[in-house]
Amino acid sequence: MGTALSFLCIILVASVLQTSTGFGFSIMATPFLLMLFLPQEAIQINIILSLLISISLIWKIRTDIDFTIVKKLIIGSIVGVPFGILIFISININAFKMGVSILLLVLTLLLILNFRVKPTPNRDFIVGGLSGLLTTSIGMPGPPLLLYFTGTDTEKGKLRATTLAFYLFIYFISLITQITFTGTNKLIWESSLYAIPIVFLGLFLGQIIFRWLNQRIFKILTFILLSFTGIYLLIETLNS
Repeated sequence: MGTALSFLCIILVASVLQTSTGFGFSIMATPFLLMLFLPQEAIQINIILSLLISISLIWKIRTDIDFTIVKKLIIGSIVGVPFGILIFISININAFKMGVSILLLVLTLLLILNFRVKPTPNRDFIVGGLSGLLTTSIGMPGPPLLLYFTGTDTEKGKLRATTLAFYLFIYFISLITQITFTGTNKLIWESSLYAIPIVFLGLFLGQIIFRWLNQRIFKILTFILLSFTGIYLLIETLNS
């Protein structure tokens, strides 16, 4: 019962953050789902629900999408996807969790230091490739996108729409890749099914929050989210 409640709370909070910030679900959900499920299960549940969220939101915010960037991200991600699945297959669980936590903490530090990246066509492809690699390996395409778009001061509405459009592609491809190379199981799909009502509740609450979330609060929320999840997972991994 406690595990089920924890799972639903994780999904609710992550859904609210995904809707209000455009990146929060995988960054929030994956580290905590790793504490409840095996890596394969945590990643596939995350991908299934993230794909559902992207499908649910994309039509409403489609006018804010930067399709030029999305196309470049997709092309780059195709290169990164196979490398990501190779990493996932070959790494052990503790190293896997520690890698996720360190990635989040490094990302947070770069954002706090006001790291800036000048957008170029080549960098669009590179960011897409890194996102593809991270999606199939740890189920988290968001960190490279977040760092890239935040570093270029991308407006929050454009950031949310563009990342969601890219997620539609990368989550679908990553789910197929994960199932093909690592298989799937009943628990993954049952857990995802039970979480759907909570996801839609989170979507509703997230839309409300997004209306009053200014750019300053948006950045503060980003730092808190990344640092908290990174530290929590790192401590949990070191103590296991």
